Amino acid sequence: MLRIMQQSPLFSILIAQYNNGKYFRDCYDSIIAQTYDNWEVVIVDDGSTDDSVAVMKNMIAADPRFKLEVNDKNKGCGFTKRRLAELAAGEICGFLDPDDAITVDALKLMVTEHQKYPEASMIYSKPFWCDENLRIQFERDTIQVENYVSDFFDFDGYLFAFLSYKSHFYCRTEGISSYLLRAVDRDLVLKLYEAGPAMLLNQPLYYYRAHSNSISLNLNADKAYFWYWVVIIDAARRRNVNIEDLYLHFSLSSQKQKALQIELNGYNKSIVFKVFRKLGLFKI
Repeated sequence: MLRIMQQSPLFSILIAQYNNGKYFRDCYDSIIAQTYDNWEVVIVDDGSTDDSVAVMKNMIAADPRFKLEVNDKNKGCGFTKRRLAELAAGEICGFLDPDDAITVDALKLMVTEHQKYPEASMIYSKPFWCDENLRIQFERDTIQVENYVSDFFDFDGYLFAFLSYKSHFYCRTEGISSYLLRAVDRDLVLKLYEAGPAMLLNQPLYYYRAHSNSISLNLNADKAYFWYWVVIIDAARRRNVNIEDLYLHFSLSSQKQKALQIELNGYNKSIVFKVFRKLGLFKI
């Protein structure tokens, strides 16, 4: 049974924060500038070790629309984002990273789409890919995903920011897994996908900041890959889908990519390769 949404539903912007206070000004300004005015912001700081909490408190001051909670110690992304979902009071919720920003009409357009598609568990859009100073580099494209597919795991990452969901659909799921250290957003969207359709709002509403110091290398990449599959295997369990062959396929592909990268890194260091590339005799 579909719920009738209020004319101007409360929108909860959910911010999981850890040592990103230095970027929060852009995030804050984009929220304050929204053309839709019925919103709240819930921030949970996961035990930051810098001055992020002080910076945020100074910025939001006594604005009652902002709520800030601080974990007594670092508890991880899964715990923090689950806590945010629990604290949210809005009919519609959307996660926003503290180092990113949204377009001025993001909330208004999202609310309109949710009202247009009451059967949708989530609405997703396209992001602007930005540099560290939030200057737009390109607009990342996406597609409308096919719904009601048991073995859909969004390997291409189409269900991306800006993404918002109806809170009553979230309540139909197990909720974000608190033990997750990575791949938390994927856990959320795969669970929402099982609760109801995902609909595309086909325009960019999100400024994604690519940090120069956030590139995953070596062990970090392996950790990300591990949690990525933890989430997918958990989703397969819920759906009673056997993904053994799928895992082997992607695992072997990943190993081949790593081997190729190691080989290319070796070529890059060779004098002969550098000379050939300079002469235009070898291009990748």
